[in-house]
Amino acid sequence: MKLRIVKYGDPILTKKAEPVTEFNEELKQLVADMFETMYAAPGVGLAAPQVGISKRLFVMDCSSGKDPKQKIAFINPEILSTEGEQIGDEGCLSFPGIYIEVRRPKRVIARAFDVEGKQFTIDAMDLAARCIAHETDHLDGELFINHLSPLKKELIKARIKKLIKTGRW
Repeated sequence: MKLRIVKYGDPILTKKAEPVTEFNEELKQLVADMFETMYAAPGVGLAAPQVGISKRLFVMDCSSGKDPKQKIAFINPEILSTEGEQIGDEGCLSFPGIYIEVRRPKRVIARAFDVEGKQFTIDAMDLAARCIAHETDHLDGELFINHLSPLKKELIKARIKKLIKTGRW
């Protein structure tokens, strides 16, 4: 079932998400629904707070559905280490139509659990590293606009206010 993606302005996006404590059928269904929602949007990552659920969980597929090995659910993830730096355009499903240049790590090593409760570690580079960093930020209540200078952040907020006034947000 496709879920509703909450947009910037919803308070859930700025709150730290709660840990997942139960690995059950309900969790598996939520993960399946999040993948369906992410692919339909379309996007390469989606965190539970973005669909109005305060849980430490995100889904990611940097192949946009083309490579089944890249379809990964991260439950209670933690970033163990980062390395290097990349600067590039980044979007967010909670900020439709807005793309900004964001500095992220080039490499991310993260640990998480899958839907069965089995722990795994992933060593990701480039887009996958960017996605893990971006989605983990969501779980901590951090938004990608927080990586901008105060002036650029205010310009984005003004653009969003204009979109809200015209009913396009």
